[in-house]
Amino acid sequence: MNSSLLQLLVLAGIAVFLILKLRSVLGSREGFEKPPLPADQAPTRVKRNFEVIEGGPDRDIIDHVPEGSAAARALAQMKQAEPSFSVADFLKGARGAYEMILMAFERGDIDAIRPFLSDEVEASFTQAINAREREGLTVEANFVGLRELAIEEAEYDAASRTAEVTVRFTGELTSVVRNAAGEVVDGHPTSVKRQREAWTFARRMGVQDPNWQLVATGD
Repeated sequence: MNSSLLQLLVLAGIAVFLILKLRSVLGSREGFEKPPLPADQAPTRVKRNFEVIEGGPDRDIIDHVPEGSAAARALAQMKQAEPSFSVADFLKGARGAYEMILMAFERGDIDAIRPFLSDEVEASFTQAINAREREGLTVEANFVGLRELAIEEAEYDAASRTAEVTVRFTGELTSVVRNAAGEVVDGHPTSVKRQREAWTFARRMGVQDPNWQLVATGD
């Protein structure tokens, strides 16, 4: 036997050994391995259908007033008349307006808030400020914060496109009233008093002027 034949036999033996080794490690298509299913029996991927709910409740409205209430319907009409209107943004503005108007009134500075007051409210504020001045009284006040801010009522007149929103405020402030001699006649510089009021703001929707006016005040 020549060397070439001997090498061929050795290589053949090694190949047979490797084939048997691979079968023992990887297995074969015999035994418990499932055969491939026909195409018409192959499992299909389950598709999950998610229903998209349209026309659901407007969270910007029902987060602030009861769903289905007269106030909710009025606010929805305001949004239809002016799609950019946001109840949450309105309340942020109302918070700032309350502090600004209240402090200006306490200081007797009606000019600073005139654009934000209706004629009736401006006349009422001016009358109160003038009466205070005639008595020689001055007010020193500091705004502490708000304990309550909530929509109490909302109305919308589609004919005039006029919206009215009544907001309930419970503010906290320190207030001291002094007479002409500088003596304290009411209040205390460090005593916080709580003031509960309902203010009504009005505005025509869909116009360029974004400012709301204070049209009524009450307890």
